[in-house]
Amino acid sequence: MITVKFGRTSRQFEVVKSPIPHILVDSNKELHGWWNGIEPDGNRECTAEKLLINPYNGCSHNCLFCYSHALAGYFRLFREKGVVAVFKDFDKKVAKQLEGLRVASCGYLSPVTDPFQPINERYELSEKIIKEFVDRNIPVQFTTKGRISDTTLKLIKKQEHSFGEVSILTLDEDKRKKLMAGGASTDELARNIERLANEAKFAVCRIDPIIPYVTDGEEELEELVRRVVDAGAKHIITSCMDIPRVLKNELYEELEKRFRIPKREFERLYTEVISGRFHANIEYRRKLFGLMREICDRNKVKMSICMEFESLDGKRVRGLNKEFMSSNNCEGVNVPIYVRKGDGKRFEPVQRCDGNCLKCHFSDKEPVCGISDLRKAGAWKLRDYRRWSKGIKPSKTNLF
Repeated sequence: MITVKFGRTSRQFEVVKSPIPHILVDSNKELHGWWNGIEPDGNRECTAEKLLINPYNGCSHNCLFCYSHALAGYFRLFREKGVVAVFKDFDKKVAKQLEGLRVASCGYLSPVTDPFQPINERYELSEKIIKEFVDRNIPVQFTTKGRISDTTLKLIKKQEHSFGEVSILTLDEDKRKKLMAGGASTDELARNIERLANEAKFAVCRIDPIIPYVTDGEEELEELVRRVVDAGAKHIITSCMDIPRVLKNELYEELEKRFRIPKREFERLYTEVISGRFHANIEYRRKLFGLMREICDRNKVKMSICMEFESLDGKRVRGLNKEFMSSNNCEGVNVPIYVRKGDGKRFEPVQRCDGNCLKCHFSDKEPVCGISDLRKAGAWKLRDYRRWSKGIKPSKTNLF
């Protein structure tokens, strides 16, 4: 048995040893949107709405720099004990939640932990959840450093706006192994992109994050972009490694040990604190993203940056995407809001909606979806989707 603490309370679980140590968790957690809205402090750069889904907490890919190491609850359990939390039958709970909606945005597997980490081979929660979205004709995307399952490719091929993101840190396999304990090889990750492209699905490569002094060389980045574009990537998302305050010293020491980069070099570079995390100074980041834009332009591929901000006054921030982004949406593909018409199961895309709710926020026009809240680009909960759903007439609508 193992005990997991949640503030003043705690729960006990039996640890299942195979295929890796994990616990089975009954949970009533809900689908939800982004953690931050654009107001009042500017802490949102995500253009499109998403329904975030994490069927697992803790990830055996165990990337050295992962911000989830700083999170509490089941994430701390993995960090301290190497035990993954599996949310048992989460696909059934997701299905029930979707059944109660008439408005949906694209599902996102997974914003924190990899949906195709090894434990998924036993429980297949990611594929089961994807099926619940696709069966209702709701788009779904995923981000992975693992191998995309054949089942997943077959499922998303059925849904027009579903797509995949493959995260590749570097083409140098030795570096990759020093940066993460598990995950697919660089060659397998490139094949992921080829497999998506072969199925005529939009393929995104996340060079995310770039690690200063380790993977930020111009030639290395150029080679990586060229390789993934040749494989079929239509868009690049990038960022610069940021560091949760509580992990700073440990991460500096590990980077020094693994890559022989003196700790003082990171201390000199990481001088800005935004939302409790250390960021490389703005001059370095602007230079890095300018370089990535030049590389992407040369290779004729669109790009955007992920969750990168400039501090304005210690609390408010300004997103950097407008400065460097060459696409309409962060992911390089327009995914509209979907609405369910009538009493049937199937959702349909809203006409003329490009899915960029952040753009609607800065516009004086009403959103074509007719949901005025969405132009607020807020941090939405499932209850908000339920509230919007009440405004969609089941008998007819002019949104299709």
